[in-house]
Amino acid sequence: MAVPKQRTSTQRKGKRRAGQPGVKATQLVKCKNCDELKTPHTICKSCGTYRGREYK
Repeated sequence: MAVPKQRTSTQRKGKRRAGQPGVKATQLVKCKNCDELKTPHTICKSCGTYRGREYK
C-alpha cells in the first residue's frame, strides 16, 4: 500500500484546496401554492404540494 514519504505541509495543502470551488449557499424559491420559501425540486413543508399535486 502506498504511504506518503513526508508529511504534507499546510502551505501545500492550502494550495491544493484553493483551486477547488467552495461550498455554495442553498438556493430558495417561493412555493407557487402558499408563497412559502422552499428548496427547489422538493415538496413544500408547509402545504405539501410539488408541481401542482398534493403529497401530504
